[in-house]
Amino acid sequence: MKQLRIRVLAGVFVVAGILSWAAARLWNSFGTLPSVPLAAPIVLALIAVILLATALSLRARFRAQRERSPGAKGVDPLMAARAVVFGQASALVAALVAGMYGGTGVFLLELLDLPARRDQAVYAAFSVVTGVAVIAAALFLERVCRLPEDDDQDTPGPQQPA
Repeated sequence: MKQLRIRVLAGVFVVAGILSWAAARLWNSFGTLPSVPLAAPIVLALIAVILLATALSLRARFRAQRERSPGAKGVDPLMAARAVVFGQASALVAALVAGMYGGTGVFLLELLDLPARRDQAVYAAFSVVTGVAVIAAALFLERVCRLPEDDDQDTPGPQQPA
């Protein structure tokens, strides 16, 4: 499994932000801009908490297994791989969503004199912050589940017979 790159996440964030800012300007010129939902930062925060709890749980189980503590529960490799895939997918979606709300929030900065738009700008800012929290938790989870021999992925392994 390839490690998630911060450059990719930053690129997704920036491109989504620029496109969202342009779409918000265009949409607002034709009519009313759709509102930023209050649920967006709440859902992103829940995902960040779930990722962080999973990472902390796996880290404790790996530590207990490494120290050969009595009664230590082992970690199923498939479960760890699923957790990493969930974390990577969550980080990519969070970068996209945070970029979208970031671009919309930048556009809404021009309209802060309207109370409804000010609330939407606050929701957009919280969405960006919680999106970054999801990315941080996902990267932490990926680091917790990394194997020591993951460092030499550039070396080819034995060839399988055809």
